Amino acid sequence: MSLFLHPGLVALTLGYVLSQFYRAFLAVLSSTLQAELGASAGDLAISSGMWFISFAAVQVPVGWALDNIGPKRTAAVLLALGGGGGAAIFALATQVWHLHLAMALIGIGCAPALMAAYYILAHEFPPAVFAGMTGLVVGFGSLGDILGTAPLVALIHSAGWRNALWLLTGATLLVAGLQMWLVRDPAHAAGAPRGRIADVLRLRVLWLMLPLIAGSYAVSAAIRGLWAAPYLRDVFGAGDAAIGKATMVMGIAMVAGNLLAGRFVWLCRSARRAAAAGHVLAIGALAGLCLLPALSLGLSVALLAALGMCGTNYALLMAHARGLLPVHLVGRGVTFLNMISVGGVGVMQFASRPVHHATDALFAPAQSYALLFLFFLVPVVIGMVIYLRTPEAADA
Repeated sequence: MSLFLHPGLVALTLGYVLSQFYRAFLAVLSSTLQAELGASAGDLAISSGMWFISFAAVQVPVGWALDNIGPKRTAAVLLALGGGGGAAIFALATQVWHLHLAMALIGIGCAPALMAAYYILAHEFPPAVFAGMTGLVVGFGSLGDILGTAPLVALIHSAGWRNALWLLTGATLLVAGLQMWLVRDPAHAAGAPRGRIADVLRLRVLWLMLPLIAGSYAVSAAIRGLWAAPYLRDVFGAGDAAIGKATMVMGIAMVAGNLLAGRFVWLCRSARRAAAAGHVLAIGALAGLCLLPALSLGLSVALLAALGMCGTNYALLMAHARGLLPVHLVGRGVTFLNMISVGGVGVMQFASRPVHHATDALFAPAQSYALLFLFFLVPVVIGMVIYLRTPEAADA
């Protein structure tokens, strides 16, 4: 069955569009929020980190809800209350802490969107097509990342940032309504075992994946969502329009990478080998930014685009993990791994703030950002070394 022939998956993918948008749109708003609310890059690192931390914190309850309540109500209710409510608070913000609160609520609202889609895919599609289908969901959902670049800049310039947030509030509530209408909960076989988080933790093979899962997505999410804009501004003097275009290139690369995930797995003959190859590219791009942070704007944008394409590493790791999970543990398993992945982004966001402050006080901007990129590089290298010990999935 095609993604577009499954209305529930389309509605959940729209929710993931919003999730991708909200996790990245602060990069474009950074100058505006600094001028109007006095929010520094460090303040926005906290706001962005709050999105990821709150998102991660509710993953275990979301896993329980998917198994016991179903993806329809889990996704729709949280998106309406958390996503819609948080966007409204953002639109009304007058203090920096209002942004922190708004982003935390939006993170909770976005938490079930992708996991609900994964849950349906795991129960209604064969494991062999999981990587391709999840790549499509993540790829089309990543359009939200593109909408948070140059299109958002144009909307802010024409309507103002507060009006833009009110439009987003309405769009979020509309998508939540579509999810409640279109999503259908999968039927469970009578007497089928229900997964428990303790059962997931007993799968020792997953522990070999956790270090890379914790550090991998932080590379594309944290750099695209926060540090790309100040890096381009401070090192190359780029303005809002140039930053919008550069981050849009990064977003387009992210979409392309995810849409090609299924084909990439086919070429590599397994999700594990595809994930390993994708992380080699990520390590190379980060190393380039560390070694040549100020050589040219074009090179830096190209390396950032490579990191954007490496955003598909998340889908590849989840596809590999799916092949290692029994069916009755898919709900708890993917939400647990998602908690580790997104929680890793939040931790790296928070930790990146003092790293940047310390290096910015001691070095020129180019060297300061080179050390910041090194901060993201080291955990990926360590995680990659450990990940290479994982076995292939049974359906590889």
